[in-house]
Amino acid sequence: MNLHLKTAVVTGSSSGIGRATALALARAGAHVLIHAARNRAGVEETAKLVRELGVEATVMMADLSDPAAQDSFTRDAWAWRGHVDVWVNNAGVDTLTGANAKLTFEEKLELLWRLDVTASLRLSRSIGRLMKARGTGSIVNMGWDQADFGMAGDSGELFAAVKGAVMAATKSLAKSLAPTVRVNCVAPGWIKTAWGEGASEAWQTRARREALLDRWGTPEDIAAAIVFLSSPAASFITGHILPVNGGYRGSFETL
Repeated sequence: MNLHLKTAVVTGSSSGIGRATALALARAGAHVLIHAARNRAGVEETAKLVRELGVEATVMMADLSDPAAQDSFTRDAWAWRGHVDVWVNNAGVDTLTGANAKLTFEEKLELLWRLDVTASLRLSRSIGRLMKARGTGSIVNMGWDQADFGMAGDSGELFAAVKGAVMAATKSLAKSLAPTVRVNCVAPGWIKTAWGEGASEAWQTRARREALLDRWGTPEDIAAAIVFLSSPAASFITGHILPVNGGYRGSFETL
């Protein structure tokens, strides 16, 4: 899983899974572009941690829900080192915590679709064309394990629709960009990010009971899978959805 001297871009890397991914790619030897929409302090801290691992890092701020910003971000990211070897579409809308949690279902759906779906697809198409012309590259998208079989409730409906679209698009992009560019998707299960840290005891129990390994996943678990899919170790894998969920045991409601 050696990515020595490769150039990687991780969108949404100011904290959580994005930061863990940037650090894991750096440990594998990649130079990393760190991105956020607003959290300047977070991306600067991620960049500092990446540089401490002995590789280069740069920071770019962009609101990727805006198509014009998507286009300029792609151009600027490619220009940083003259190419991109690894592109990770991690940026997404948090509708579970903060001000967004108070939005209506329709407002959440609009935000999620603009960033999680439209931005991921447009960025992948743009960077994919450049990678294909260069003759090599890897793109990793972010799905959700329960999009395959559904979860009751507003959040389940939202994330199944949005992440299901990302997972389906991944398979088509892999065909469009083959054979020179690989496109894969990681589908996390219950991962203890900011929402998980403050979740109720009922959700803590559910997360553990739905995993055969009887624990929450960590951002580092997802990062390790992304590094694998980005590396030469996965050179014969494309169009694949990789669940990282501790082995799904089944819905909590049926236990």
